[in-house]
Amino acid sequence: MTRPIRINKFFTEHGICSRRAADGLIESGVITINGRVARLGDQVTPDDVIAREGRVIPWGKATLYIKYHKPVGVTTTSESHVPRNIIAEIGHPERIFPIGRLDKDSSGLILLTNDGDIVNEILRAEFGHEREYLVRVDRPFDRSFLDHMARGVVILGSVTRPCRMMRVGRDQFRIILTEGRNRQIRRMCQALGYRVITLQRTRIMHLTAEGLSVGMWKELTSQEREQLLQALGRDHTRGCLS
Repeated sequence: MTRPIRINKFFTEHGICSRRAADGLIESGVITINGRVARLGDQVTPDDVIAREGRVIPWGKATLYIKYHKPVGVTTTSESHVPRNIIAEIGHPERIFPIGRLDKDSSGLILLTNDGDIVNEILRAEFGHEREYLVRVDRPFDRSFLDHMARGVVILGSVTRPCRMMRVGRDQFRIILTEGRNRQIRRMCQALGYRVITLQRTRIMHLTAEGLSVGMWKELTSQEREQLLQALGRDHTRGCLS
């Protein structure tokens, strides 16, 4: 028998909105359970019919949000014929797909999900979601290199968006991007006469690879999931999906 869950958890597990936003919907009286107006703290099971303003919200499968510390050599693709593709490496029983890409020669954090609605919300440059990388190049660089990278570099026919650069060592830096062009960091460095030796993504928005060994994955915690939905604008009643 399926254990009941709180009504606001139903909304977060299905990627509709955060618990806080769900509570706002419930308090406004637009959510019903089996035809009666829902109350804060109500519990539901798949046998219950949940509706918003009369429109039924199907149970379906709960949304999955996974973070994976991708090793060098794993290809970010769902195509099963590709050796060491990311889906085979993770081996999750549910059908999931990666959000964006991380080069085969790069390592670090990548997110995977079964929530198709969330992909563009994370990836589209106009939303300005940050991604942070730790990069080592083939020789020491000076201040002008950092400044030029930060201002923008012409690659693929246009100038990259301004970004944040921080020196870590003589030949190592951190870079925070709000866009994700194909092999962007490698192309930026190449345009200025440098070659990337190692590239590791350490953060996507508020999510980090901290505590996640190379090659390991885990589902987002309830707090990480909540923060993700809030950051994507699903934290107010108009932002909730239905």
